[in-house]
Amino acid sequence: MTKADIAARIADKLSMTRNESAELTDQVFELMKQVIVEEGKLKIAGFGNFEVKRKQDRKGRNPQTGEEMTITARSILSYHPSVVLKNRINGISKVA
Repeated sequence: MTKADIAARIADKLSMTRNESAELTDQVFELMKQVIVEEGKLKIAGFGNFEVKRKQDRKGRNPQTGEEMTITARSILSYHPSVVLKNRINGISKVA
């Protein structure tokens, strides 16, 4: 599913024009990105948690040459789905 598909479904459900729903979708995603960058985490109840994690420098190996190298430190974004979403995916109607 693409961002345009999401905007189209929003337009249908909320009786909006496609342009209005596309703008709304863009604003929601921009706000989510801004919160993740500024605060390092975003929790959406019933959906999951996004969190920025910091990876340290580490030793690695070039798979083509076998040469040892240092993989530089970087930030990564991790996502952990909520129990509600996991249960829905697995067809479980209620939390056991």
